[in-house]
Amino acid sequence: MPAKNQLRNQHLMWRAGFGPAVEQLGDLDKYSPQQIYKALVKASAKKPDYIDVADDYLKGLLMGIEEVGRQQKKELDPDERKKVQQKNREGVRNLNMYWLYEMVNTSAQLREKMAFFWHGHFACRNLNVFYQQGLLDILRRNALGSFRTMLKEVSRSAAMLNFLNNQQNKKDHPNENFAREVMELFTLGRGNYTENDIKEAARAFTGWGANLKGEFQFRKFQHDFGAKTVLGKTGNFDGEEVLDILLEQKQTALYITQKIYRFFVNEQPDKEKIGWLADRFYNSNYEIGKLMEDIFTSDWFYEENNTGALIKSPVELLVGIQRMLPMKLENEEALMLLQRVLGQILFYPPNVAGWPGGRNWIDSSSLMMRMRIPQLINDVDEMNVKAKDDDDTMMGIKNADKKALLPGGMKKQQINARVDWVPYVKHYESIPREKLAAGISSYLLQTKSGVSQELITRFSDQTGREHFIKTATIQIMSTPEYQLC
Repeated sequence: MPAKNQLRNQHLMWRAGFGPAVEQLGDLDKYSPQQIYKALVKASAKKPDYIDVADDYLKGLLMGIEEVGRQQKKELDPDERKKVQQKNREGVRNLNMYWLYEMVNTSAQLREKMAFFWHGHFACRNLNVFYQQGLLDILRRNALGSFRTMLKEVSRSAAMLNFLNNQQNKKDHPNENFAREVMELFTLGRGNYTENDIKEAARAFTGWGANLKGEFQFRKFQHDFGAKTVLGKTGNFDGEEVLDILLEQKQTALYITQKIYRFFVNEQPDKEKIGWLADRFYNSNYEIGKLMEDIFTSDWFYEENNTGALIKSPVELLVGIQRMLPMKLENEEALMLLQRVLGQILFYPPNVAGWPGGRNWIDSSSLMMRMRIPQLINDVDEMNVKAKDDDDTMMGIKNADKKALLPGGMKKQQINARVDWVPYVKHYESIPREKLAAGISSYLLQTKSGVSQELITRFSDQTGREHFIKTATIQIMSTPEYQLC
């Protein structure tokens, strides 16, 4: 049953990664999904390297401030502050590009896809490149490990403590923001705790902070050592003990499992399956790898109603195209602009709840832009898009190239991609000419409905076999069906 295996394996690779790479196309009908998943797990087992893109100026400044700080508090002058902000923006943008490149090229697809999920779950907007690098490292290292460990490391990270104002959480003047989001978004979900639970938990997190380097610091003179009552338990709890109390609740396992199910399986939750998965997740002491194995090796994961049922996020769309069509981008800045226009900039979630996903990715303008992307990659067509004036939201793009800005804030850019078509075209060499359109569709689309072969043929270049494969591929990638996985 090669055809069935091919579709099932494509389904697995889109959900447990960012879609098949061109060099993997020949393996899709040779192996079972269980064998493919085993290979994905093995490729993701190695500990990831720490991604460090921070500018030497920032590193030097940090060392200088630390050195001076031992004697006195150093204040930056306005020019220095402006330069630091600029360097941090550049750093976060470089981190974005580096991670996007990793998603495209790594064999550790499962790990990076899981890290991408956790990046949305532990959403954090912070224009400090050191903090963001540290948080990303936590997510990538623990992506398939223990949720318990990851939750505790994220909760002690400088990025999250600063983003959720815990630096201001002090004895007698508690700030409840961090405690609230830990319960509402990271563990229990809304409605499974009381306002008093938040107030008491906030007291447990008093004194939790970080230094300039992003290292966790417990400021004991700011900590409330008094008795607290959280979710019915009373004691002189500190922050870590409160996290343990949250993890003791089966509701936490249920909340995380449901979110994972909606992201990796289907937007429509199946209560029975989620309940079964959540019990096993809880009983495994929150082992993420075991939960994902339960999902990706189950028969029901490959059922027709789950295949092609999700809308690709902007990042999944951009990465998936580059995996199928290896390319050298002369203008990587265009990828930042595409993320912005499509509504998903890595390291810049809309809020602490992350990106809503699903049908929220698609509206009339974003769908048209999504369907133009393959054409923009293949041609030297310029994209003229309206950019917001909020430079934080634009990650520095607004001022990146004044000459490229058109009247009315329009941004004029070319992607300038050089696609290496050779391995892709070679893959189809054994398929008869009259079956090429159907063959290409079967590798690019996950939807059963497919696209009219007649339309593909009509709008493709038929002057030669290679021209047809290239133009038919671009045409199929430019359809609404290609937006699904």
